[in-house]
Amino acid sequence: MVSSIAKGRAAHHEPDYIARAEVLAEAFAARAAEHDRTGSFPFENFRELSEAGLLSLTVPAAHGGAGAGARYAARVLGIVGKADPSTALVLSMHYINHLVMARSPTWPARLSRKLARESVEGLSIVNALRVEPELGSPARGGLPATIARRTETGWRLSGHKIYSTGSPILKWYLVWARTDEAEPRVGQFLVPAGLPGTRIVETWDHHGLRASGSHDVIFEDVVIPLDAEIDVRKPADWRVPDVAQATVHTIFVAAIYDGVARATRDWLVAFLKQRAPANLGAPLATLPRAQEILGAIEARLAVNARLIASFAGDFDDGVALSAAESNVIKLTVTNNAVAAVEDALSLTGNHGLSRANPLERHYRDVLCGRVHTPQDDSTRTGLGRAALGF
Repeated sequence: MVSSIAKGRAAHHEPDYIARAEVLAEAFAARAAEHDRTGSFPFENFRELSEAGLLSLTVPAAHGGAGAGARYAARVLGIVGKADPSTALVLSMHYINHLVMARSPTWPARLSRKLARESVEGLSIVNALRVEPELGSPARGGLPATIARRTETGWRLSGHKIYSTGSPILKWYLVWARTDEAEPRVGQFLVPAGLPGTRIVETWDHHGLRASGSHDVIFEDVVIPLDAEIDVRKPADWRVPDVAQATVHTIFVAAIYDGVARATRDWLVAFLKQRAPANLGAPLATLPRAQEILGAIEARLAVNARLIASFAGDFDDGVALSAAESNVIKLTVTNNAVAAVEDALSLTGNHGLSRANPLERHYRDVLCGRVHTPQDDSTRTGLGRAALGF
């Protein structure tokens, strides 16, 4: 007799979650333009994801989740990203944190089980809050201004986080902060949303991913338990990157923006078949130039698919990967996605930039791929320095 845990571990090999994501994606795509126009957060998308069991996709089967690995989760994120990349971005951060906490020896088992159980049982989403007005991206170095002060009864947290993706719906924040000790330590503190002294300032009014709710979150002397300390170390101990986190971050971010490019491709194919200028007397699809440019888009998407699938498969199989290789995958896939959308715009002219068509939204969204850590300049500089032996 097969145990329930074994059944759970096998569940992610079945097409069920992919089929559920495809059904939900139709509704997400239908609502995406309005959420983009108004900058409103798609709460309904996450209720539906929760009801479909997709919020617990990367939660270990031992805790009631699907136990999906990076490759399967990337397929789901590609489907959702094609429909609504703002929703996919919030979902990807949630997936990353559950994959990492399940594998990390620094996560207290009690807390990882608690977050896993909540994700299985209801609408409970977690994301890391790291970026600050002065610090910028922590990946570029520097100590956070957010401070955790230890008292006899708990930590007292004060600070200002920006670009806090999903903030309207998050139940848990993983806050990057430093201690007020004589020799400060730096790391993550687990903070429940909505505690006294916490407030969200709705600052997100962006060019792309407008529905991601990436607002500011302010902490003013917020009290959290002493055991809310997740992984706090000396700053020098953070110089070695977490390869597991870097890898899944690369895979999931890549899948989202590849999804945007695939939405572009699908719209472009329909446009080329339907658009028949009077002077041509035939659809644009009959033009060799249109066929060549569409072929170039297909080539970029084929490369993306191979990179995402093989890299995610290596991660799931336990192949030793490097942060540098992860960075290259992210750079290549996101730039291929941007180039694919730009190629589509070169064929459509004013039609592609009209708000009546989704292509202009896809273009705004796909450009956001370049701002995710690691940025292109950091990746290229790192590769160049390594090649030169620095």
